[in-house]
Amino acid sequence: MDHVEAEPPDPITDADPGRDRVAASLLTQGPATASMLAERLGISGTAVRRHLDSLTAQGLVVASDRPPFGPTPSRGRGRPARTFSLTPAGRSQFPSDYDGLAGQALAFLSEVGGAEALTAFAETRAVELEAELRERLGDTWNGADNAEHIASFASALSEAGFATSAEPAPTGVQVCQHHCPVAHVAHEFPQLCEAETEAFARVLGRHVQRLATIAHGDGVCTTVIPMSSEPATPDAPTPATPVSTQSTERTSA
Repeated sequence: MDHVEAEPPDPITDADPGRDRVAASLLTQGPATASMLAERLGISGTAVRRHLDSLTAQGLVVASDRPPFGPTPSRGRGRPARTFSLTPAGRSQFPSDYDGLAGQALAFLSEVGGAEALTAFAETRAVELEAELRERLGDTWNGADNAEHIASFASALSEAGFATSAEPAPTGVQVCQHHCPVAHVAHEFPQLCEAETEAFARVLGRHVQRLATIAHGDGVCTTVIPMSSEPATPDAPTPATPVSTQSTERTSA
């Protein structure tokens, strides 16, 4: 009888329903061994182990010789069965409502402390971003003297998680943020956008104009930085605890 070589199994992908069922079981029913998962899900131990290997390789699941909680099982002969559990990255794959929680917290802050408290929070957050940008730009940063300096500013924003590019504009340079980490919350609380724009102006040392924001449904957050022959004079870093000031209206927040 001729030997027929078995075809290798298809690779497990993010869309694999079995893989998702294994992860969901670890989330809803707690850590388990491979044999426990096979019994829970009614699939073979071989399939479970393939899914666990894939999840472990991606850092979504971690294996341990003892369960993360509860009594340690008595050890018999042989190597104890390994217990699998989700990592923080694995848990993050499931739906969450961080935006909703943040929105509720800001609404509560506004109700309890008024508009001044909300503005102070937005300014404090902007000061932290300003300090991060200054650190990324380095001690030699002297403000937006030219387009090259603005490109460096855009790179610093990208490193901070804003996926930013810089493009020529009729009156200067246009900085486009293609990602906003707080877009959903900023839609309800535009003070966040206003304080961020003011932080940009302080770092760049010149007036800037916000034309569009993701928070208001635009495709990108667009900020125009006018260029002139006059050198930029960046402001000194803002104190760690900013004094709340009345925000001014902008073209778009």
